Amino acid sequence: MATEMDKIFLTLATVEFIIGMLGNVFIGLVNCSEGIKNQKVFSVDFILTCLAISTIGHLLVILFDSCVVGLAPHLYATDRVGRPVIMLWHMTNHLTTWLATCLSIFYFFKIAHFPHSLFLWLRWRMNRVIAILLTLSLFLLIFDCLVLEMFIDISLNIIDKSNLTLYLDESKTPYDKLSLLKILLSLNSFIPFSLCLTSLLFLFLSLVRHTRNLKLSSLGSRDSSTEAHRRAMKMVMSLLFLFIVHFFSLQVANWTFCILGNNKYTQFVTLALHAFPSCHSFILILGNSKLRQTAVRLLWHLRNYTKRPNPLPL
Repeated sequence: MATEMDKIFLTLATVEFIIGMLGNVFIGLVNCSEGIKNQKVFSVDFILTCLAISTIGHLLVILFDSCVVGLAPHLYATDRVGRPVIMLWHMTNHLTTWLATCLSIFYFFKIAHFPHSLFLWLRWRMNRVIAILLTLSLFLLIFDCLVLEMFIDISLNIIDKSNLTLYLDESKTPYDKLSLLKILLSLNSFIPFSLCLTSLLFLFLSLVRHTRNLKLSSLGSRDSSTEAHRRAMKMVMSLLFLFIVHFFSLQVANWTFCILGNNKYTQFVTLALHAFPSCHSFILILGNSKLRQTAVRLLWHLRNYTKRPNPLPL
């Protein structure tokens, strides 16, 4: 029977799911309709659409995972439920993280201005760089799945023992293997985090320098270009904050789950972990002029529709 803490956890997880689905479904529908209408798909729209689809899948897995954790955590000890849920969660999280990283690198090359020859060379080959990163992410996904498969096998073998403490006292080898596999999984997630963090930090520095130059010029602080760069800086800082919270929450969740299992502390760490797929879509909508204008028009139509008087009954 679900406790009061489990009910609070499920409620918060459901709210995160609804928020994330609204934003990502909106991004996917807008970009798909624009691509069909224009018969042309731009790089940023393609990445945004793939990110929205991947995040929708990730959110569905998160909702199922939250229901299992909140209502029947003992099912994680079974190979039939625990293995596919954990594998799907890591696969969708891997794809979502790498697509968000590619989007950050795309914005970096598209918006930032650096006179360095290496930056200019990479910027000229931006689409090729993104394609190489996506290919690298697929190879790392295969490696991640193999490591995770070994981790699940060892975990389930340990759980099958009647006395876990006695088993670990008799042989430290399984526990040492689990620690090593956890380190490998953490290192694998560190690669997209470091790439995203570096690109967003350099983009932020470029935006700060450009905004300072505009203020010193005769255009003044109310110039439209200055306002656009301020908006871009807010988006970059928000994405940076979310990505940092996501990365560290992932590491904390991995280690607490390994040590403590499914308890209330692990549950609420996962809520912070799931803030990234739930909230990043709204940051992208506010930072993208096309998505932002479409959202404003949609809200305007919804507001007028709700204010429309109801017809009198016959």
